[in-house]
Amino acid sequence: MRHPLAATVGVLVMALPGGLFGQGLSTFTDAHVHLNDPAAWVALMDASGIDHAIVFRGRDIDNTGLLAAARRWPDRLIPFLSVSPEHQEYRSRWAAGDTSLAVLADSLLRQGGFRGIGEISVSHFPGAGFPEADFDPNGPVMRGLLAVARRHRVPVTMHVEITRLREFEALLEAFPDVTVIWAHGGYAPVFLAERLLTRFPNLVYELSARTWREHPRSADYTILRDGQAVWPQWLELAERMPTRFLVGTDAALRSTSSDQAKIASVHSFLDQLSTATRSLVAHGNLDRILRVDR
Repeated sequence: MRHPLAATVGVLVMALPGGLFGQGLSTFTDAHVHLNDPAAWVALMDASGIDHAIVFRGRDIDNTGLLAAARRWPDRLIPFLSVSPEHQEYRSRWAAGDTSLAVLADSLLRQGGFRGIGEISVSHFPGAGFPEADFDPNGPVMRGLLAVARRHRVPVTMHVEITRLREFEALLEAFPDVTVIWAHGGYAPVFLAERLLTRFPNLVYELSARTWREHPRSADYTILRDGQAVWPQWLELAERMPTRFLVGTDAALRSTSSDQAKIASVHSFLDQLSTATRSLVAHGNLDRILRVDR
């Protein structure tokens, strides 16, 4: 079924000569998108300077639909499979500590097409549309999923709040050869980001929702000091550890105008980085993680 926002996206794309990309902004790879209407999202990518995107399950698409979309746009969409507790069909299995979720993930990866596992919201404060998830990041289910990721040599995107930091650190220590992409960087403050990135070479800090002008859950979740300029401490950390950061929008096509603002915020963040760092954060780091040779 065609998403109701698809027509709106098309109108906005036509109304903007060249879209955001036409304004001379550099392109980037979006590390965090919840896919709903694939055609509408690809149109928004075209208008906004997003050349590739890691796509997760959305409200309207399951793992099968996600893979079908990626096969239709193989040069644009990078699908990650999800068995996250935010999806109703898996939540009771997380509550029961059902390690067969790792068997399911292994089976899906063996079928081919998926490039990673995620977003796994193992610990997620409550938000619009889903209840709080608070499972052990170092418990048997998550450890099973990282064992599968190790076997298939794929990254895992995890949403883990800093209330579960001790367990998260234990997981990272137990799987040093698995790349873990920390969704939104756990909304951690800069000193914790630096501590974890220094201690765990397998951790990558993903900045989706951190560059937004404002965040609906908490004013201090953004890394902006005035709605536009990035705090100097964050810029310094990114410049000092340029291989450890990714950008993303956390777009989901709930609102085209909202997603456009999210995309614009990523362009604004990238524009505040040095040329060399911008190249890595916008493209190079994910290319390395996914073993892509462009």
